[in-house]
Amino acid sequence: MAVFTWLKRRLVVVAGLLTLAYLLLPNIVVTVFSFNKPKGRFNYEWQHFSTDAWQDPCGVADMCGSLGLSLQIALWATIGATALGTMIAFALVRYRFRARGAVNSLIFLPMAMPEVVMAASLLTLFLNMGAQLGFWTILIAHIMFCLSFVVTAVKARVMSMDPRLEEAARDLYAGPVQTFWRVTLPIAAPGIAAGALLSFALSFDDFIITNFNAGSTVTFPMFVWGSAQRGTPVQINVIGTAMFLIAVLFVLVSMLVTRRRGHQKA
Repeated sequence: MAVFTWLKRRLVVVAGLLTLAYLLLPNIVVTVFSFNKPKGRFNYEWQHFSTDAWQDPCGVADMCGSLGLSLQIALWATIGATALGTMIAFALVRYRFRARGAVNSLIFLPMAMPEVVMAASLLTLFLNMGAQLGFWTILIAHIMFCLSFVVTAVKARVMSMDPRLEEAARDLYAGPVQTFWRVTLPIAAPGIAAGALLSFALSFDDFIITNFNAGSTVTFPMFVWGSAQRGTPVQINVIGTAMFLIAVLFVLVSMLVTRRRGHQKA
Protein backbone atom coordinates (compact mmCIF):
# COMPACT_ATOMS: atom_id res chain seq x y z
CA MET A 1 0.00 0.00 0.00
CA ALA A 2 2.85 2.33 0.86
CA VAL A 3 4.52 1.55 -2.48
CA PHE A 4 1.28 2.28 -4.34
CA THR A 5 0.89 5.61 -2.53
CA TRP A 6 4.50 6.54 -3.28
CA LEU A 7 4.07 5.62 -6.96
CA LYS A 8 0.80 7.56 -7.21
CA ARG A 9 2.42 10.72 -5.85
CA ARG A 10 5.38 10.42 -8.22
CA LEU A 11 3.63 8.98 -11.26
CA VAL A 12 4.47 11.94 -13.54
CA VAL A 13 8.15 11.84 -12.51
CA VAL A 14 8.38 8.07 -13.04
CA ALA A 15 6.65 8.30 -16.42
CA GLY A 16 9.00 11.10 -17.46
CA LEU A 17 12.09 9.15 -16.42
CA LEU A 18 10.90 6.02 -18.25
CA THR A 19 10.21 8.07 -21.38
CA LEU A 20 13.65 9.68 -21.16
CA ALA A 21 15.28 6.26 -20.74
CA TYR A 22 13.38 4.98 -23.78
CA LEU A 23 14.54 7.93 -25.86
CA LEU A 24 18.16 7.61 -24.73
CA LEU A 25 18.37 3.82 -25.16
CA PRO A 26 19.50 3.95 -28.84
CA ASN A 27 22.22 6.46 -27.93
CA ILE A 28 23.40 4.21 -25.11
CA VAL A 29 23.58 1.22 -27.48
CA VAL A 30 25.54 3.26 -30.03
CA THR A 31 27.94 4.44 -27.31
CA VAL A 32 28.52 0.91 -26.02
CA PHE A 33 29.15 -0.53 -29.48
CA SER A 34 31.59 2.26 -30.29
CA PHE A 35 33.97 0.42 -27.94
CA ASN A 36 33.37 -2.97 -29.53
CA LYS A 37 35.91 -4.95 -31.57
CA PRO A 38 33.72 -7.03 -33.87
CA LYS A 39 34.64 -10.21 -35.68
CA GLY A 40 34.07 -9.73 -39.38
CA ARG A 41 32.34 -6.77 -40.99
CA PHE A 42 29.16 -6.42 -38.94
CA ASN A 43 29.17 -4.63 -35.60
CA TYR A 44 25.90 -6.12 -34.34
CA GLU A 45 27.15 -8.46 -31.60
CA TRP A 46 29.34 -7.58 -28.65
CA GLN A 47 32.75 -9.26 -28.75
CA HIS A 48 35.16 -7.47 -26.42
CA PHE A 49 36.13 -3.98 -25.31
CA SER A 50 38.44 -1.97 -27.55
CA THR A 51 39.32 1.69 -28.12
CA ASP A 52 40.79 1.14 -31.60
CA ALA A 53 37.91 2.91 -33.35
CA TRP A 54 38.21 5.95 -31.07
CA GLN A 55 41.94 6.17 -31.80
CA ASP A 56 41.28 6.16 -35.56
CA PRO A 57 37.77 7.61 -36.18
CA CYS A 58 38.58 8.24 -39.87
CA GLY A 59 39.90 4.75 -40.45
CA VAL A 60 37.09 3.93 -42.89
CA ALA A 61 37.61 5.24 -46.40
CA ASP A 62 35.47 8.25 -47.39
CA MET A 63 33.61 8.34 -44.06
CA CYS A 64 35.11 11.58 -42.74
CA GLY A 65 34.76 13.11 -46.20
CA SER A 66 31.03 12.43 -46.18
CA LEU A 67 30.82 13.70 -42.60
CA GLY A 68 32.52 16.96 -43.54
CA LEU A 69 30.19 17.35 -46.52
CA SER A 70 27.11 16.83 -44.32
CA LEU A 71 28.37 19.37 -41.79
CA GLN A 72 29.06 21.87 -44.58
CA ILE A 73 25.61 21.42 -46.12
CA ALA A 74 23.93 21.60 -42.71
CA LEU A 75 25.78 24.81 -41.86
CA TRP A 76 24.88 26.59 -45.10
CA ALA A 77 21.32 25.26 -45.05
CA THR A 78 20.94 26.55 -41.48
CA ILE A 79 22.21 30.00 -42.45
CA GLY A 80 19.95 30.19 -45.51
CA ALA A 81 16.83 28.79 -43.84
CA THR A 82 17.31 30.92 -40.71
CA ALA A 83 17.76 34.15 -42.65
CA LEU A 84 14.81 33.54 -44.98
CA GLY A 85 12.60 32.02 -42.27
CA THR A 86 13.18 34.92 -39.87
CA MET A 87 12.20 37.49 -42.50
CA ILE A 88 9.11 35.48 -43.45
CA ALA A 89 8.07 35.14 -39.80
CA PHE A 90 8.35 38.87 -39.18
CA ALA A 91 6.44 39.61 -42.38
CA LEU A 92 3.61 37.24 -41.44
CA VAL A 93 3.28 38.64 -37.92
CA ARG A 94 3.92 42.34 -38.45
CA TYR A 95 2.36 43.08 -41.86
CA ARG A 96 -1.00 42.66 -43.54
CA PHE A 97 -1.00 41.75 -47.23
CA ARG A 98 -3.02 39.79 -49.75
CA ALA A 99 -2.84 35.99 -49.53
CA ARG A 100 -1.37 36.24 -46.03
CA GLY A 101 -3.66 33.44 -44.85
CA ALA A 102 -2.67 31.26 -47.81
CA VAL A 103 1.02 31.81 -47.09
CA ASN A 104 0.47 30.89 -43.45
CA SER A 105 -1.13 27.62 -44.58
CA LEU A 106 1.52 26.86 -47.20
CA ILE A 107 4.30 27.28 -44.63
CA PHE A 108 3.09 24.14 -42.84
CA LEU A 109 3.01 21.97 -45.99
CA PRO A 110 6.66 20.82 -45.82
CA MET A 111 6.11 19.82 -42.18
CA ALA A 112 2.93 17.88 -42.93
CA MET A 113 3.94 16.44 -46.30
CA PRO A 114 5.71 13.04 -46.42
CA GLU A 115 9.37 13.53 -47.20
CA VAL A 116 9.26 11.16 -50.15
CA VAL A 117 6.66 13.37 -51.85
CA MET A 118 8.74 16.50 -51.40
CA ALA A 119 11.89 14.66 -52.47
CA ALA A 120 10.28 13.41 -55.68
CA SER A 121 8.82 16.86 -56.41
CA LEU A 122 12.18 18.57 -55.97
CA LEU A 123 13.87 15.95 -58.15
CA THR A 124 11.32 16.57 -60.89
CA LEU A 125 11.90 20.32 -60.61
CA PHE A 126 15.68 19.97 -60.84
CA LEU A 127 15.51 17.59 -63.79
CA ASN A 128 13.12 19.87 -65.68
CA MET A 129 15.47 22.78 -65.06
CA GLY A 130 18.41 20.74 -66.32
CA ALA A 131 20.28 21.15 -63.03
CA GLN A 132 23.12 18.80 -62.26
CA LEU A 133 22.40 16.85 -59.10
CA GLY A 134 24.97 17.33 -56.38
CA PHE A 135 25.98 19.75 -53.62
CA TRP A 136 23.82 22.68 -54.76
CA THR A 137 20.65 20.67 -55.34
CA ILE A 138 21.03 19.11 -51.88
CA LEU A 139 21.56 22.54 -50.34
CA ILE A 140 18.51 24.06 -52.05
CA ALA A 141 16.36 21.10 -51.04
CA HIS A 142 17.50 21.30 -47.41
CA ILE A 143 16.83 25.03 -47.21
CA MET A 144 13.33 24.46 -48.59
CA PHE A 145 12.28 21.81 -46.07
CA CYS A 146 14.02 23.51 -43.11
CA LEU A 147 12.37 26.85 -43.88
CA SER A 148 8.97 25.99 -42.42
CA PHE A 149 10.48 24.87 -39.11
CA VAL A 150 12.35 28.17 -38.74
CA VAL A 151 9.25 30.19 -39.60
CA THR A 152 7.19 28.31 -37.02
CA ALA A 153 9.77 28.78 -34.25
CA VAL A 154 10.46 32.46 -34.95
CA LYS A 155 6.80 33.29 -35.56
CA ALA A 156 5.81 31.94 -32.14
CA ARG A 157 8.47 34.09 -30.50
CA VAL A 158 7.58 37.25 -32.44
CA MET A 159 3.88 36.85 -31.64
CA SER A 160 4.67 36.76 -27.92
CA MET A 161 6.74 39.96 -28.04
CA ASP A 162 5.39 43.03 -26.25
CA PRO A 163 5.15 45.85 -28.85
CA ARG A 164 5.32 48.43 -26.06
CA LEU A 165 9.06 47.70 -25.69
CA GLU A 166 9.72 48.83 -29.25
CA GLU A 167 7.43 51.82 -28.76
CA ALA A 168 9.43 52.78 -25.66
CA ALA A 169 12.66 52.58 -27.67
CA ARG A 170 11.21 54.88 -30.32
CA ASP A 171 10.02 57.28 -27.62
CA LEU A 172 13.65 57.45 -26.48
CA TYR A 173 14.62 58.62 -29.98
CA ALA A 174 15.93 55.29 -31.23
CA GLY A 175 15.72 54.92 -35.00
CA PRO A 176 14.15 51.89 -36.73
CA VAL A 177 17.51 50.18 -37.25
CA GLN A 178 18.66 50.87 -33.69
CA THR A 179 15.34 49.64 -32.30
CA PHE A 180 15.61 46.43 -34.31
CA TRP A 181 19.19 45.65 -33.28
CA ARG A 182 18.88 46.59 -29.62
CA VAL A 183 15.30 45.60 -28.79
CA THR A 184 13.56 43.46 -31.41
CA LEU A 185 16.41 41.12 -32.35
CA PRO A 186 17.54 40.30 -28.77
CA ILE A 187 13.96 39.44 -27.81
CA ALA A 188 13.45 37.29 -30.92
CA ALA A 189 16.90 35.66 -30.56
CA PRO A 190 15.73 32.55 -28.62
CA GLY A 191 13.20 31.70 -31.33
CA ILE A 192 15.77 32.31 -34.07
CA ALA A 193 18.31 30.15 -32.24
CA ALA A 194 15.76 27.36 -31.79
CA GLY A 195 14.90 27.44 -35.48
CA ALA A 196 18.58 27.42 -36.45
CA LEU A 197 19.41 24.45 -34.21
CA LEU A 198 16.42 22.54 -35.51
CA SER A 199 17.43 23.30 -39.09
CA PHE A 200 20.97 22.08 -38.50
CA ALA A 201 19.79 18.83 -36.93
CA LEU A 202 17.21 18.17 -39.66
CA SER A 203 19.65 18.96 -42.48
CA PHE A 204 22.49 16.87 -41.09
CA ASP A 205 20.20 13.91 -40.36
CA ASP A 206 18.18 13.89 -43.58
CA PHE A 207 18.37 10.85 -45.86
CA ILE A 208 15.23 10.64 -48.01
CA ILE A 209 15.31 14.09 -49.63
CA THR A 210 19.09 13.93 -49.93
CA ASN A 211 19.03 10.50 -51.54
CA PHE A 212 16.64 11.70 -54.25
CA ASN A 213 18.59 14.86 -55.10
CA ALA A 214 22.23 13.96 -54.42
CA GLY A 215 23.26 12.36 -57.68
CA SER A 216 26.71 10.85 -57.05
CA THR A 217 27.30 13.01 -53.95
CA VAL A 218 27.47 11.02 -50.70
CA THR A 219 26.54 12.61 -47.38
CA PHE A 220 27.07 11.00 -43.99
CA PRO A 221 23.53 9.52 -43.66
CA MET A 222 23.89 8.08 -47.17
CA PHE A 223 27.30 6.66 -46.23
CA VAL A 224 25.79 5.00 -43.14
CA TRP A 225 22.99 3.50 -45.22
CA GLY A 226 25.43 2.20 -47.81
CA SER A 227 27.75 0.78 -45.14
CA ALA A 228 24.85 -1.07 -43.52
CA GLN A 229 24.51 -3.12 -46.71
CA ARG A 230 28.14 -4.28 -46.56
CA GLY A 231 28.88 -4.14 -42.84
CA THR A 232 28.67 -1.38 -40.25
CA PRO A 233 32.10 -0.02 -39.22
CA VAL A 234 32.63 0.74 -35.54
CA GLN A 235 33.72 4.25 -36.53
CA ILE A 236 30.12 5.10 -37.42
CA ASN A 237 29.18 4.52 -33.79
CA VAL A 238 32.14 6.64 -32.72
CA ILE A 239 30.94 9.58 -34.82
CA GLY A 240 27.38 9.13 -33.54
CA THR A 241 28.54 9.03 -29.92
CA ALA A 242 30.75 12.09 -30.38
CA MET A 243 27.90 14.11 -31.91
CA PHE A 244 25.54 13.03 -29.12
CA LEU A 245 28.03 14.12 -26.45
CA ILE A 246 28.60 17.45 -28.21
CA ALA A 247 24.82 18.04 -28.31
CA VAL A 248 24.47 17.20 -24.60
CA LEU A 249 27.39 19.50 -23.76
CA PHE A 250 25.82 22.31 -25.77
CA VAL A 251 22.51 21.91 -23.91
CA LEU A 252 24.24 21.88 -20.53
CA VAL A 253 26.22 25.02 -21.38
CA SER A 254 23.03 26.75 -22.53
CA MET A 255 21.29 25.82 -19.29
CA LEU A 256 24.18 27.13 -17.22
CA VAL A 257 24.27 30.41 -19.14
CA THR A 258 20.50 30.84 -18.78
CA ARG A 259 20.63 30.10 -15.06
CA ARG A 260 23.52 32.52 -14.54
CA ARG A 261 21.64 35.28 -16.36
CA GLY A 262 18.59 34.57 -14.20
CA HIS A 263 20.67 34.92 -11.01
CA GLN A 264 22.21 38.16 -12.25
CA LYS A 265 18.76 39.66 -12.97
CA ALA A 266 17.52 38.58 -9.56
